[in-house]
Amino acid sequence: MYKKSLSYPYLVWAAAFIIIPLLFIVYYGLTDRSGAFTLENLMAIATAEHSKALFLSLLLSLVSTAICLLLAYPLALILSNSKLGRSGFIIFLFILPMWMNFLLRTLAWVVLLDTNGVLDTLFKTLGLPRFKIINTPAAIVFGMVYDFLPFMILPIYNVISKIDINVINAARDLGANSFQTLYKVIFPLSLPGVISGITMVFVPSLTTFVISTLLGGGKILLIGNVIEQEFMKGTSWHVGSGLSLVLMLFIIISMVLSSKYDNGEGNVL
Repeated sequence: MYKKSLSYPYLVWAAAFIIIPLLFIVYYGLTDRSGAFTLENLMAIATAEHSKALFLSLLLSLVSTAICLLLAYPLALILSNSKLGRSGFIIFLFILPMWMNFLLRTLAWVVLLDTNGVLDTLFKTLGLPRFKIINTPAAIVFGMVYDFLPFMILPIYNVISKIDINVINAARDLGANSFQTLYKVIFPLSLPGVISGITMVFVPSLTTFVISTLLGGGKILLIGNVIEQEFMKGTSWHVGSGLSLVLMLFIIISMVLSSKYDNGEGNVL
């Protein structure tokens, strides 16, 4: 009974900051200004501006997730075979930037990528073509990869480090080369971590609006920016809520697909 009572503060917190806000979003998303039931707020996603923002959000999220996977998997393999990785020191280095404010980390990329910024000045000094990438989709992808890469590395490393070394040695004793061992043994066993990492990168990439605002210069609208404008600029809370519900459907679908393969071993956060 005592242990159950320890969960009460969390239940109160979840009700106040998760359940109740979600209920408000559902109410506003399914009603008009007069309070009557409507589906027009959900259908607003079909407009040219909103559908373009959603498609671009999905595209950049998939690109950033793929880049994070390509960078994180070999790095997780190296860390799992490294004594430094096992001691947790290098993992600590990857987690350390996450202690800094998310906004400050993104602003740092503005300083690096901006015109006459650090990289542009360096290219100019070396006589190379000017480094003009700020306010482009590529800059947004850079920011997504930097901010969300640890969320891909940690679950993959967590699963790979738990693979029994005897299983790998058995594969090599049976004649499998390094590539065959990776493809037929290590990767299938690490799939839960891969799926968990994909989910943990794709979901925040799809919903972000801060990265696209700062690195896109307000010129590139993702679906998160559209929703933020509907709420913050007072255009329509009802339309903003309806678009949020549509976005939640994409997130739920991605999580359902990932749960089919994820047995939970990759979760580290």
